[in-house]
Amino acid sequence: MTTVTRSEEDTAQDTGEAFGLPSPAKLRRLKLSREVAWYMVTRGYELPKHPPLIKTAEGSQVPGAVFDPDAVDKVLRSFSFLRHTQGALAGQPLNPDPWQIAYIIAPVFGWVQLNSAGDYVRVVSTLYVDVPRKNGKSTIAGGLALYLTGADGEQGAQVVAAASTKDQAGFVFAPVKGLAESAPALKGRFRSLTGKIIHPKSNSYFGVISSAADAQHGANIHGAIIDELHIHKTPDLVETLETGTGSRTQPLVCFITTADSGKPNTIYSRKRRYVEQLSKGVFKDPSWYGVVFALPDTADPLKPSNWAKANPGYPISPTHDALEKAARAARNSPAELAAFKRLHCGMRTRQTTAFLDLKAWDRNAGPKVTETDLAGAPAFGGLDLGSVSDLTALAWLFPDQEAGGYDLRFRFWTPEDNLDALDKRTAGAASKLWVPQGWLSLTPGNVTDYDFIKAQVLEDCETFDVQSIGIDRWNATQLSNDLLAEDVELVKVGQGYITMSPAMKELQRLVLKGTRKAPTLRHAGNPVARWMVDNLAVATDTAGNVKPDKAHSGDKIDGISALANAMSEALNTDRENTSDVEEISVA
Repeated sequence: MTTVTRSEEDTAQDTGEAFGLPSPAKLRRLKLSREVAWYMVTRGYELPKHPPLIKTAEGSQVPGAVFDPDAVDKVLRSFSFLRHTQGALAGQPLNPDPWQIAYIIAPVFGWVQLNSAGDYVRVVSTLYVDVPRKNGKSTIAGGLALYLTGADGEQGAQVVAAASTKDQAGFVFAPVKGLAESAPALKGRFRSLTGKIIHPKSNSYFGVISSAADAQHGANIHGAIIDELHIHKTPDLVETLETGTGSRTQPLVCFITTADSGKPNTIYSRKRRYVEQLSKGVFKDPSWYGVVFALPDTADPLKPSNWAKANPGYPISPTHDALEKAARAARNSPAELAAFKRLHCGMRTRQTTAFLDLKAWDRNAGPKVTETDLAGAPAFGGLDLGSVSDLTALAWLFPDQEAGGYDLRFRFWTPEDNLDALDKRTAGAASKLWVPQGWLSLTPGNVTDYDFIKAQVLEDCETFDVQSIGIDRWNATQLSNDLLAEDVELVKVGQGYITMSPAMKELQRLVLKGTRKAPTLRHAGNPVARWMVDNLAVATDTAGNVKPDKAHSGDKIDGISALANAMSEALNTDRENTSDVEEISVA
């Protein structure tokens, strides 16, 4: 195996860019690693002109990982044995386009690491490719399926394609069967049966399944192709396939899809969101690699000069004429425009816009201020009890007249039995980072023990000069009565537009105003809160008022709800004139 390490690549660049490598600035613009660029240049491939809108980190982030160009060569050689089955290229070798090599094949198959047995295996075990229609999606999916079945060196490989229905299964299987049967070099190596392709030499097969029950039957998955993820109405089949790869040394699950319309809380939205969060550094998960080709929300989808930015195969496939024809229809019909944006520009038409900018949030982390430093300082609290089986949040705002803005501290709790589920949604950050570093506290059992929260609130009331604690008026539970009995100043805060909009807009103003040198909402870099900021969606009424929208948020936002309650209290110290806020009294 030939490998290229990062230090070797640095040397190549230091010696006059011996291989004609682009400048570091150009590599950043193209979102290419130096190793992949080196591979492209030394193998004679042109570099792509337009990068994906979203791209996660490559395997170079893994300590000890190396780039193996031979592994990439092997995949491309295997692809070259296949033949196109349709259109003008029918009968010609299936040679992937440069963009497919640069952004899919090389990053996934090139980066390897040593496993516990001392063998080099792929870093990536999950691939996510989101690209508009007619960009060779089905062709590369079929090529990957056959490679994983007969050329990946896995004995008894079970490779499957996931179809949302039995009818769709035929549409998924037919292109792969066509690739296998049309390649002269593969005659005698693969056998096509009804619904299955066999590779006798390795005792491996490729087939299509359309239900979780089929996936569970003897599942020992080496490879899975999930085409058009947004069609899957439930997560059952996808999740079954993901959990069926545990005994393989280097499995690969491939999501290859077009964008959906922006509907929240679907299996598509969850996977797409995970890739977006990885690309922004909310989590780190080197086993996942993803790219999304799409226009940004601010781009004009009907402007021809933008089409190449979302369609890496343009103008060969899709052709300019095909997109121009679709654009003409889109100019005359709102429904056609929505379809054009989604199918041909990768734009999720009902996607929510981030209310709190994550980069702006990050620059407000602020200098290190301990809770000892805040002892005795006036504080406004906000409490969000959430679900008894999930997360509970407490936020403290400390106004700082001298420096301006606020110091902010969060407390988060979850039942210990919920930790595994939370880990699955946070790339393991909950158990590996949040709990060990004290950002998240566990309560015993499978429901939140409010005695822990009560004790912490009372301790905080002894430490800080607590002015009041805002709480959702619908969550005035026994905990509320217990705290009131201890003379804690609790205030019911309405969760409607009247109360929430001033608080949320003030939070947005502070986040946007703050700089690294002069932060105005100093949150100490709390990673749990950062996750929730990235999850946040807001609802907006006709007058432009906003409120947190838990139903349409990417995941939990309890910390932001608690912060909004605290900010409402900080803004409404004169409660006599505030109709949507009322003090709680013990019944």
